[in-house]
Amino acid sequence: MPDRQRRRWQESRDAIAAEVRTRGFDPTAASYVRSYGSRDLDAALLVLPLLDTDSIESPRVRGTIDAIRDRLSAGGALLYRYPPGRDGLPGTEGAFLPCPFWLVQALARTGRRREATELFQTMLDYASPLGLYAEALDPATGAHLGTYPQTLTHTALIQATLAIRDAPTGDPGA
Repeated sequence: MPDRQRRRWQESRDAIAAEVRTRGFDPTAASYVRSYGSRDLDAALLVLPLLDTDSIESPRVRGTIDAIRDRLSAGGALLYRYPPGRDGLPGTEGAFLPCPFWLVQALARTGRRREATELFQTMLDYASPLGLYAEALDPATGAHLGTYPQTLTHTALIQATLAIRDAPTGDPGA
């Protein structure tokens, strides 16, 4: 890629990251949010530590990880993608299975390797007898829901595996 084009793309990337840091953070919730002006969370925010939008040591990043873990919990290791009932779709939703694997990546990337490994081990128990995952899981019954097998879930699982492998060792686990 020509240097000029690379610089232009990097400048655009940096401008977008600065805007997200300014307009996409809710200081009251101590978390990044789903969209500008919203207070809702989206578990996809767990990829922020992977994109270098903000420093992985930032209290904003840790606050976002912890807020998602707390406010989007579907019980145990499971997470909803959005606050239940706010996804814009009819009916009830299951826990979105890529989300806990995104959480594993975020924890590993931010130096919380022990937590990442424990969560990853728990998620392995949700696999079907064939070792496969669906798009979602009913938190009450453990039934796989939606597309089965789901490529996005398996891709997130592989990325989580690599994030744990590449995480610094000797973390305090907190």
